[in-house]
Amino acid sequence: MTQTLTIHPLAPEDEPSACRVFEAAIAEAFKQQGIGHCKSDIFKEIEAKKELVRSSLDPAGSPVTFLVAECKGEVVGAISFGPCGQEIQTCTEHELDGVGELGSLYVLPRAQNQGIGSALIKEMIALLKKRGIDRFCLDSGYLAAQIRWRRKFGEPYKIVEDFWGPDSPHMVWLCEVKDF
Repeated sequence: MTQTLTIHPLAPEDEPSACRVFEAAIAEAFKQQGIGHCKSDIFKEIEAKKELVRSSLDPAGSPVTFLVAECKGEVVGAISFGPCGQEIQTCTEHELDGVGELGSLYVLPRAQNQGIGSALIKEMIALLKKRGIDRFCLDSGYLAAQIRWRRKFGEPYKIVEDFWGPDSPHMVWLCEVKDF
């Protein structure tokens, strides 16, 4: 799939497709985590991502940037960069408040494990370099993502055990842009 993949800044016409990516990928992530029954939490997470997309398209300006991955005319993935979110602020006791967060990385379930997420990360990091940004942070409470992030970004900057409940830690990474 990556041969026909294009990555570009989110445009207003991409909003519905990006939101569909969040709906499918977040529901699947919760299911894989064994918490697919937590419908209200899934709904809240999806709505938060939709609101982030809407705010990033605000003509008055937004501190959030989205990139989307498109394959054969269909948005199949998304990634954002903006101010660090509440979980990172809480987990790090505000140590990283001034560091931007690479987040909202989701790929349609049927398009996962094809390099789309890695391509989105690579493009976003290239954009950060162009903007002169030298660090970013990211976080995850999803076990599958934590495994991937450890492989890609090394050991977390901070692990908060039982953040989401027993045996459900939240992890935060702090990365140097120059390392990529």
